[in-house]
Amino acid sequence: MTSMVPMTVTGAEKLRQELKQLKSEARPKVIAAIAEARAHGDLKENGEYHAAREQQSFIEGRIAEIEGKLSMAHVIDITKVEPNGKVLFGTTVTLTNLDTEETVVYKIVGDDEADLKARKISVNSPVARALIGKSVSEVVEIRSPNGVIEYEIATVEHQE
Repeated sequence: MTSMVPMTVTGAEKLRQELKQLKSEARPKVIAAIAEARAHGDLKENGEYHAAREQQSFIEGRIAEIEGKLSMAHVIDITKVEPNGKVLFGTTVTLTNLDTEETVVYKIVGDDEADLKARKISVNSPVARALIGKSVSEVVEIRSPNGVIEYEIATVEHQE
């Protein structure tokens, strides 16, 4: 039995858009490129043909990967979950470092959506695991390469 993988509404939509683009644009282009390269004759020494076949293989692999991810996705719309002050998958959390008073904001997302530069952290990351289930005003200890850092949960927002 395969387990469902949590995904935000935005994450699922991005995958659907990429899948649509691959199927409606990239796949037909590479098929046309293969047909054109075939028309040039001898396939053994035809670099265009081999490059197009390699591109086709990549596109088909990515299509299969996205379809697999979407089939196992448990899309969670955090805006439809009643806010209760607890950190959940999909919430946006503001943390205050108790030593430096600096704040940091993270959105807890699925593995495929994680992007540290955009402040989106995987639900399976050590930081998210330390936060899940905790409430506003709770102090959380998060282990980092520089040691243990204490954060207070300032806010928990339910926004997509």
